[in-house]
Amino acid sequence: MFNKDDFKAVNAVRTLSVAQIEKANSGHPGLPMGASPMAYALFNKVLKANPKNPSFFDRDRFVLSAGHGSAMLYSLLHLSGYDISMDDLKNFRQIGSITPGHPEVGMTPGVEVTTGPLGQGIAQAVGLAAAEKHLAALYNKEDLKPIDHYTYVLCGDGDLMEGVSYEAMSLAGHLKLDKLIILHDSNDICLDGDLDTSFSESVKDRVLAQNWAYDRVEDGEDLEAILSAIEKAKENDKPTLIEVKTVIGFGSVNQGTNKVHGAPIGAEDFETVKKAYDWNAEDFVISDDIYQTFENGIAKRGKEANDAWDGLMKEYGEKYPEDYKELMAGINRELPENFLDQVRKYSYEDKALATRASSGEILQDLAQVSRNIWGGSADLFSSNKTDIKDSKAFRDESPEGRNIWYGVREFAMAAIGNGIMAHGGTFHHVSTFFVFADYLKAAVRLSALSHLPLSYVMTHDSVAVGEDGPTHEPIEQLAMLRAIPNTVVIRPADANETRLAWKVALESKDRPVVIALTRQNVPNLKETENLESIDKGAYIIKDSENPELILIATGSEVDLALESAKVLEEEGKAVRVVSMPSQELFKEQDGDYREKILPSAIRNRVSIEMGTSFGWGAFTGLDGLNISIDRFGISGPGGDVAKKLGFNVENIVKEIKDKFY
Repeated sequence: MFNKDDFKAVNAVRTLSVAQIEKANSGHPGLPMGASPMAYALFNKVLKANPKNPSFFDRDRFVLSAGHGSAMLYSLLHLSGYDISMDDLKNFRQIGSITPGHPEVGMTPGVEVTTGPLGQGIAQAVGLAAAEKHLAALYNKEDLKPIDHYTYVLCGDGDLMEGVSYEAMSLAGHLKLDKLIILHDSNDICLDGDLDTSFSESVKDRVLAQNWAYDRVEDGEDLEAILSAIEKAKENDKPTLIEVKTVIGFGSVNQGTNKVHGAPIGAEDFETVKKAYDWNAEDFVISDDIYQTFENGIAKRGKEANDAWDGLMKEYGEKYPEDYKELMAGINRELPENFLDQVRKYSYEDKALATRASSGEILQDLAQVSRNIWGGSADLFSSNKTDIKDSKAFRDESPEGRNIWYGVREFAMAAIGNGIMAHGGTFHHVSTFFVFADYLKAAVRLSALSHLPLSYVMTHDSVAVGEDGPTHEPIEQLAMLRAIPNTVVIRPADANETRLAWKVALESKDRPVVIALTRQNVPNLKETENLESIDKGAYIIKDSENPELILIATGSEVDLALESAKVLEEEGKAVRVVSMPSQELFKEQDGDYREKILPSAIRNRVSIEMGTSFGWGAFTGLDGLNISIDRFGISGPGGDVAKKLGFNVENIVKEIKDKFY
């Protein structure tokens, strides 16, 4: 199967990778030097991908979870024919280049997900594989299968030490994601030294216990053995980890040590490496025969697969027009026009509902709008109200199921959700208690950095959680999530604002949306009955002629602000109340709109929110008052806790009068 041209191509990947690192004087040469054989075997002999059309939907997905080895990935992509030039490789790790220090989705053709934070690549790959399995169940027919591809991962020892990899692999094994294959670059070295300084478990026993298949290749230079293991893995009925024993920095005078992990090897050692590889070409010079090796491999195979899929989809559209239409709508992230008309509205005469409860009702209507909507919860469906009632759980025996039981795995849940969104084709939401945003913040950050429109539903959003006490009462979490660039946080006041929050989330194209919802019941506000949008982040919910005071509130505190305004007006004060469900959306509006809502001439401003005051100064100013909670919560009945911490009409009115009157 392999010949001298293949071994020459492997060494081209190696030397091109090291050349990038040497030119940049920055990077990680060890992984490319040791793992290039397995990466080459996968790319040029197995991977179904079209370098000339990287978005070909039924392509195999490849994830370099060990993202510090990015130079190897860029070398492979360039040689395979992706739109990455030799100049791009020469600009490795430089400002403005498409070859950054770690793989960034949307920046480099052929990069499927953003990696670098170890472990999250594995978790996102679980999401890619779950999305493939779910879409295949929804749309494949006996005679035509538009969704039929694999997800491959190359990971290192560090990935497997991260807790998120344990969480994600546990779920992958439980779900029998049989089209997920991990190549483990097992070199027994970590950044600080030998792996046995911090890790001694049996990877084989671990993955077998997690319901994975396991294989081992003893020699990471043996292309035949690597290819055979991959082909064998494709026949398994569960995910597979292939442990490939490699030598980090293969060919270097420091091979097999941590000295080659994360720093350039230097010109002298690079010459030693070239001799070991029998490489005589100048840096960044690749002969035509090497390009031809890749042209005859991945490029030819990928174009044929892409052409075949195009033909299949044409036939599929003719035979199954409704399925085709809905599949393409999912791929293009489109919902029916005026889809919100199919979602219930609420009257102020309706019974008070927790926004988590109204959100659950709204979700049932949305689920009828498109079968591409699905989601999951971290063992909190009954509390988050995020399950789709008329659907099964997503399992091996029911992959069409629209509810992923993520279990108590908050971090992995969010990272897997990122993978689902990176795959494309569906709308996905994940959910947990708001205070546990701390567990999954790193994945929310990656959602934002990767421009992935994952929806986060986080319930039990304030100290009104009550009896569960300080550990479960969020204080700083709103500010934390609001601080993440390219993230929208929405804290709706009632059922109708919640309805519109879901609209924002589902219409998002390139950023995550966090919806923070109450545990306690809140009234349906008369003022929101005809509300058509919260897209601008804030609006005047109650006004007075020539207002002298502005109350700004979010979530359950909007009703509190309205009630406080009534008392103040009875005492002759002219009060405007602003509902601000999203600070981020409001900040994005033009100056005229912001001035309309918060006139600069009105300096008497009050924010009312059951969380930290951090960030509210941007809206209340130096002369303003922030009624907030800059301490941890207390345990007790929710209403009593809120009152004790100052969130009742009597105290709010007193604080306002003490400050301004």
